[in-house]
Amino acid sequence: MSVELGSFGVWTSYRAIGENNAGEAARLVEDLGFGTFWLGGSPKVSQTRPLLDASRGLTLATGIVNVWADDPASVAAEYAELAGEYSDRLLVGIGIGHPEATSDYAHPLGSMRDFLDRLDAASTPIPADRRCLAALAPKMLALAVQRSLGTHTYFVPVEHTRYVRERFGAGPLIATELACVLDTDTDRARETARRYAKLYLGLGNYTSNLLRHGFDEADIADGGSDRLIDAVVPHGTAEEIADVARAHLDAGADHVCLQPVVVSGVPREQWGALSAACHD
Repeated sequence: MSVELGSFGVWTSYRAIGENNAGEAARLVEDLGFGTFWLGGSPKVSQTRPLLDASRGLTLATGIVNVWADDPASVAAEYAELAGEYSDRLLVGIGIGHPEATSDYAHPLGSMRDFLDRLDAASTPIPADRRCLAALAPKMLALAVQRSLGTHTYFVPVEHTRYVRERFGAGPLIATELACVLDTDTDRARETARRYAKLYLGLGNYTSNLLRHGFDEADIADGGSDRLIDAVVPHGTAEEIADVARAHLDAGADHVCLQPVVVSGVPREQWGALSAACHD
C-alpha cells in the first residue's frame, strides 16, 4: 500500500465541523495520532488543501468524490496539483452515490468504469494506488480491486468487512468508516444513532447490503432494530467503540475511520477519547 493511512483515522465533513475550522481540525487529528483525515460530504479534491496545509504528515482522503458531480479531467488536475506539493499524503476516494439522491443515476457499474477510464485518459491521471472506490456489493467491490487501491466502505457491520477480505484476499485496501455515539446511556445513545441512521436506512444501496449480511427487513423497519443500530453505529464508552473498531481490523480491515455522529463543530472531546482508547 503506497499511501500510509495508519490503523485509525477520523471521518467528518465541512458541513459538520465548519470549513473555517479546517486547519484546527487537521492539526488536532494529527496531534492525537490518527493517521488519516477523511473529508466527507462529496468534496472536491481541491477542498483538502486547507487540511494538507495545516498538517505535517497527515494523510487526507476524500470520502467521496461523486462521479455525477465532478469531471474526471478536473479531478485528475486537482490531484496532480496537490500531489506535487504534498507528495504521498492524498488518497482520492471515488463513489457512485445513490439513485435516491441523484437524478442522473444510471448503470452504476458501467458509469464508474467510464469515470475511471476518463480519469486514466486525463493528461495527469491519478495512479490506481492513489485512489479507492466506495463499494459494498460484489461487482463494485471487484471493480475497486481491479482499478484502484481497494475500497472505502461505509455504514457496514463487521460481517461485511470479513466478507470483503475473505472474497478478495490479502491485497486490496479495506478502509472502513465506523459511525459511533460516545454515550453510556443506552436509550439516549440509540436515539442519537437512529437520527443519524435514518438517511442511510432510506437508501437502497445500504439496505440491500445489510440484507446480504445478516439482517432482514424487520431490522431495517421503524428506524432500525436495536441489533442493527448497535452493529452499525455502536455506542458506549470510547473503549467500547474502540473494541468494535478493532473487530473490523481483526475481520480484515486495514484501516478504520471513526465518525462521532450528531455532533456540531470540531468534536475535540470525542476525538480525544477515541484516540486514547484506540492507541492504548
